[in-house]
Amino acid sequence: MAVAMASGSFGVFSGLKAVENRLSNGGFLGSFSCLDVRRIWVLPKRRLASSIATIMPQASSATAVEDGSYSETDIVPTPKVIIDQDSDPDATVVEITFGDRLGALLDTMNALKNLGLNVVKANVFLDSSGKHTKFAITKSDTGRKVEDPELLEAIRLTIINNLLEYHPESSAQLAMGVAFGVVPPKQQIDVDIATHINVYDDGPDRSLLYVEAADRPGLLVDLVKIITDISVTVESGEFDTEGLLAKAKFHVSYRGKAIIKPLQLVISNSLRYFLRRPSTEEASF
Repeated sequence: MAVAMASGSFGVFSGLKAVENRLSNGGFLGSFSCLDVRRIWVLPKRRLASSIATIMPQASSATAVEDGSYSETDIVPTPKVIIDQDSDPDATVVEITFGDRLGALLDTMNALKNLGLNVVKANVFLDSSGKHTKFAITKSDTGRKVEDPELLEAIRLTIINNLLEYHPESSAQLAMGVAFGVVPPKQQIDVDIATHINVYDDGPDRSLLYVEAADRPGLLVDLVKIITDISVTVESGEFDTEGLLAKAKFHVSYRGKAIIKPLQLVISNSLRYFLRRPSTEEASF
């Protein structure tokens, strides 16, 4: 419903602040144009690292944009972070939702800039689930969308880290609360119950792979690594962080064709084994 668009970092920051002021005053935000739907995500043909080594920039608490008006008795909404590689052919689209508690997220955009990224567009809109903030992100050095899964994971963790910094009340509702939050989740998800893997045909040239699993740092990189290790190409996708769960949708192919049933079973078994196996520190051997 609502949108403030501007090119360049200063324009984005100013536009978002104006939108935030209008939201605070109960103003009505006009309609916005949807992004073209195309799919471009060419992953580098190399073995991916199984863990993220990127240092995630944090925003300075002195520049916090939240007013801290919530109380402990409030119902805390479920934080959601969506990384979308399908909606825009030229940029990676990131959507953040956290009820009506999100401010202008200027500090988050500054943290992304420290990762070598540009926020080229910013959209804010409201619906029944609250306020949604969308960023269109490109790499500073190339002006193109993010293609490296490791950098995509660094974006996800940076956003979650900043969210938890300014909203510590949400740490118990995110799996990342264990790593970054003040209060870790009270209960761990049953991995066997939480893991769901399905592969569907999506035409003659590709398939849709759906993965739902308990979230943790580095999950996106590991999922892509497992898929590419069995010679399956990930063309594009969407990765959602929703509370304690991570939900991924990948468009995949094998040698330019849809995934046949035997290979679908291999993918499913490989992912299921990896996601369900107990984690053991290498140093313990």
